[in-house]
Amino acid sequence: MGILHMTGAVYTAIRAHGEETYPNECCGVLLGKAGSAADERTAMAAVRAGNTRTDSAHNRYQIAPLELVKIEREARKQGLEIAGFYHSHPDHPAQWSATDLEEAHWIGCSYVITAVSEGKATVTNSFLLDGTTEEDKRFEPEMIEVDIESIGGNC
Repeated sequence: MGILHMTGAVYTAIRAHGEETYPNECCGVLLGKAGSAADERTAMAAVRAGNTRTDSAHNRYQIAPLELVKIEREARKQGLEIAGFYHSHPDHPAQWSATDLEEAHWIGCSYVITAVSEGKATVTNSFLLDGTTEEDKRFEPEMIEVDIESIGGNC
């Protein structure tokens, strides 16, 4: 099982973002670095992104390509890379859906989902997008390891 390491500040920021956008889905990008093992990543920052879905923002999200390019360029300036993505599931479990898998394209990245029930973040899970092509991609459960001592991290 893979591991996603993150600071307490990043974990808190992801969950707060989901609560703030409730009853719509929030979304954002996790910046960090690949770990020493192929299935290990460290998220050092969470960058909020706008949910551009106007048809069903309550149960779908989309990050505008230009916004994603801007986030990736800023990450490179900081010596970071895109480690993953996050979004919320308002009044639904923190489990990936068929749509989540269909719309996930960054193989090797973490996809973090927070369940937000009646406006409160409840459960946060992570899934590694594994595989080598669009045809064989799949989500694998991933452990989240939160460093609660690092509340001063970037967010």
